[in-house]
Amino acid sequence: MKMSLTKVIRDIRARQKVKYNPPDRPTAVWTGKDLLDGKPISTLTVIFQTSGCRWNSCSMCGYVYDSATRPPSHDELMKQFEHAMSRCKDEEFAVKIFTSGSFLDDGEIPRETRIEMLSRLGADGRVKKVIAETRPEYITQDRLSEAISALGKRFEVAIGLETSNDMIRRDCINKGFSFFDFISACGAAGQEGVSVKAYLLLKPIFLSEGAAINDIISSISDTAPYAGTISVNLCNVQRGTLTEEMFERGDYRPPWLWSAVEVLKKGKGSNPGTVIISDPVGAGSARGPHNCGKCDKDVAEAIRIFSLTQDTGVFEKLDCECRELWRKVVELEDFTFGAPVIL
Repeated sequence: MKMSLTKVIRDIRARQKVKYNPPDRPTAVWTGKDLLDGKPISTLTVIFQTSGCRWNSCSMCGYVYDSATRPPSHDELMKQFEHAMSRCKDEEFAVKIFTSGSFLDDGEIPRETRIEMLSRLGADGRVKKVIAETRPEYITQDRLSEAISALGKRFEVAIGLETSNDMIRRDCINKGFSFFDFISACGAAGQEGVSVKAYLLLKPIFLSEGAAINDIISSISDTAPYAGTISVNLCNVQRGTLTEEMFERGDYRPPWLWSAVEVLKKGKGSNPGTVIISDPVGAGSARGPHNCGKCDKDVAEAIRIFSLTQDTGVFEKLDCECRELWRKVVELEDFTFGAPVIL
């Protein structure tokens, strides 16, 4: 199953056209808000344009098409860094680093480049914390020790765990590592005083709405002992993915926003000491998490407010006539063998 799913995904990838981006510019940069020590803080998010994720075989991920057509040089990567840093004018902020793969993979960000970036962030008094995304296999005590020495301030690794269920991660997402690998990486991080943020994925392909809800509620509790922050990502349909092929055939519907509300309420209720956040990207669109269209904006905004306040009370006044329909979908979809009842 694993090999055949990988082949299907790689075949889809091979048919896609990759757009050209200047190698001295990051794929994307934006500012936003996050939580630090229970208080909102400005964030600078940068997606570096690198050679891309070495695994490159997840069912929902289209970020590979933002990768460089050739590996950028040290100078080009540093120009990307400088361009990103020039975008934030706040007096203090956290920096979130993405590469569409792994920041700690020497094949994406060479060691000397990574050390220089972290050293510059360490010397910048405005930067209060750095969060870097990476797969667990690149989280070693040596790499972390080196990163901490260069940075000299708070460092967090963000891992796309997606679910604590190994079968779902393998057969629905094709992630290529186990929950034990995640736990081992968290152990290495703990030894070096590095905090962990875990990304969970609500409703990958092949899961019914109800099964997806139950999976993430369980995954939050399973993951909370290892990660101080859990980010619940609501699956959206990215181009050039197996998820998109199923969506185009009518075999997949992104999660309801009501499902996210349910997950966040129950997840926080069971794990009050864990920071649980969610950014409903693409909310209200057909390819993103959505309800009926009338209530999407209000529900998505409540999710964003919850992420900054950790107060589930923001969900109490939400309601819409489509909520009963959502409840029926959750009840009935398990009898349709995963096929969506409502698109």
